Amino acid sequence: MLKFEHVTMRYPGAGDVLRDVNFHLSRGEMAFLTGHSGAGKSTLLKLIAVIERSSRGRVFLDEQNLNEAKDRQVPFIRRKVGLIFQDYKLLQDRTVFDNVALPLVIAGYGHHEISRRVRAALSKVGLVNKERKYPAVLSGGEQQRVGIARAVVNKPPMILADEPTGNLDPDLSAEIMRLFEQFQQVGVTVLIATHDISLIKQMNHRILKLDHGQLVTS
Repeated sequence: MLKFEHVTMRYPGAGDVLRDVNFHLSRGEMAFLTGHSGAGKSTLLKLIAVIERSSRGRVFLDEQNLNEAKDRQVPFIRRKVGLIFQDYKLLQDRTVFDNVALPLVIAGYGHHEISRRVRAALSKVGLVNKERKYPAVLSGGEQQRVGIARAVVNKPPMILADEPTGNLDPDLSAEIMRLFEQFQQVGVTVLIATHDISLIKQMNHRILKLDHGQLVTS
């Protein structure tokens, strides 16, 4: 599903943020990406979402070489990846329903299919009764679940989450991780960047650790 082959990422004036990174994630596998602040976690996720392109090496998603993807192909590649952020990135002037529907609207789905998929996604995260609410009246845990519903509404084969529990208390963090496990159990590949070592040690999944841009555990 996902493969990094000798991937290096260099920014002008900053040196190598990632250095010769190699790993492979199988379809339906769940893994955690850890490391100190500045270790390169977010950069690695950006390479998968084609927000950045590696300086050297190759990144494959679903057997497609992302380094060789043409600009016109990028929107279609990104439909294979559901992105989840620490700060939720919800549109505050849109309802929960409209926030979750956004990827489907962009993809050109019809009204009936949008309604069906949005309600199915909200059902998975336990928020069907909140679809007409606005993000400002939701708790942090509820906002993160809206973000998860938005990420999976397009039924992508892979989910990327960047510090998804960073703003949540331990109980809510565990609840969010259980949601990710539910998606993994139905065949979705899940990669989560997190500092929460105590939480991930309680879960039986692979840990990828970055140290100053190098993968030291895989």
